[in-house]
Amino acid sequence: MVLQTRWLLAGLLSLSWSSVTRPAESLPPTPVAIAAAIADPRRPAEQVARDPDRKPALVIAFAGLKSGDRVEDFMPGNAYFTRLFSDVVGPNGRVYAFVPSEQVVHCQPSEIAGIQAMARDPSYANLSVQTDSVENFRAPTKLDLLWTAQNYHDLHDRFMGPADVAKLNKAFFDALKPGGILLVIDHVAADGVGLRDTETLHRIDPIRMQQEIEAAGFVLEAHSDVLRNADDDHQRPAFDPQVRGRTDQVVFRFRRPG
Repeated sequence: MVLQTRWLLAGLLSLSWSSVTRPAESLPPTPVAIAAAIADPRRPAEQVARDPDRKPALVIAFAGLKSGDRVEDFMPGNAYFTRLFSDVVGPNGRVYAFVPSEQVVHCQPSEIAGIQAMARDPSYANLSVQTDSVENFRAPTKLDLLWTAQNYHDLHDRFMGPADVAKLNKAFFDALKPGGILLVIDHVAADGVGLRDTETLHRIDPIRMQQEIEAAGFVLEAHSDVLRNADDDHQRPAFDPQVRGRTDQVVFRFRRPG
């Protein structure tokens, strides 16, 4: 996994995002708890089938999640990562999931069926699910990790209000313990387009996303290239069958100083 220090990353991002050279990755061994979570037989087959594209072992290890942690999955959707978090943090940890009421109103039922099914399953006793307006987001306790995957761009779209993104990023900051991590994964837009494609292509300019999150006080500690895809056409919608599941994605790890 390729880690860039903050000063190096800042220099790279001053260039166009797609021009960044991506050296060969050195993949560390998968932590035992993460490997066990991925092998959990309770996982739905359709989610297991997505593992080669979503690379859960690498991205969860990159986030640093471990046993006993408090983690929140913001907009968990089908609970792909939420299920894994439950196993990784174990009985001494807690998993929280926040489903914005704006999403419940406007999305297809299948988009949140996974988290609803998980909430009804008593075997996931360390999970708590909250549904409220995005403007009311508050973590139930100080978190070690706040995670949002493939949906930060949605915050700028009409169905989400759009959200007051600056206010929400500050709420993310306040939700974390000092030293806590915000892990963001999203579909990469064409260079320099900012927020232009969030509504139509479900993509966002990583540089714009970085600027918004850092404005709340976060430090961009590292990024991983594990979900980059140089063959992705950034002009196609993220849900286009030709690229769906294989889009070029940014993985940012921000830290709350402390």
